Amino acid sequence: MGKVISIANQKGGVGKTTTAINLAASLAVLEHKTLLIDADPQANTSSGLGVDPRTVDHSIYEVMLGDVDIKQAISETNVPNLYLLPANIDLVGAELEMINLPDREKMMRKAIEKIKDDYTFILIDCAPSLGLITVNALTASDTVLIPVQCEYFALEGLGKLLNTIKIVQTNLNTNLNIEGILLTMYDNRLRLSNQVLQDVRTHFKKLVFNTVIYRNVRLGEAPSHQKPVLMYDASSKGALNYLNLAREILVKNNMK
Repeated sequence: MGKVISIANQKGGVGKTTTAINLAASLAVLEHKTLLIDADPQANTSSGLGVDPRTVDHSIYEVMLGDVDIKQAISETNVPNLYLLPANIDLVGAELEMINLPDREKMMRKAIEKIKDDYTFILIDCAPSLGLITVNALTASDTVLIPVQCEYFALEGLGKLLNTIKIVQTNLNTNLNIEGILLTMYDNRLRLSNQVLQDVRTHFKKLVFNTVIYRNVRLGEAPSHQKPVLMYDASSKGALNYLNLAREILVKNNMK
């Protein structure tokens, strides 16, 4: 049975989508069949893997509302072992449409349960909000990975996210755990980066991944070429960082 990991932080610009694309690609390259679900109306994960959101017929939106079977909406990517369930702008209206539906927080979980056995990992890229779609993702997940950027205000809003996770754990998904906190956009030349890294590790201890994602030009360039950084420049620091993160997650989950 596949492990479902949400990548979430309601703060924007922390590297959620970058992490979703590149961690998923790294797990796939390490020969683990991986599904990446784009649960953000901005659909940057979809476009970052070469899918134009404007041309998507079947997306996570139709799947959650029960209009389309999840298997119909999943497509292959250019990365072997990596599959994508895309998003488009219609997802903006999904929260309003779902608001009066029974079990509205569990619609994504119901859809994912149909295909959970088909993948080793299922990663969900969440929107930068704590709305109903993100709650759906957390309810459907086994764990949540939290990217935190090594910049000022890094810890701002983290308490709110952890509180939301506690509410989901109490009311909707008692099995939800934290996979880990991932430090992103790290620059070892900057005192602030080093201070944030030290503060987060002091405060959250073993919850913080050993792997740190460095600031890297190639990481920023890869989405414009509609590729994960591994396919764009496999020798770049960004590619190696995400491969190390994938290996760390595999070791943590007792997988080779």
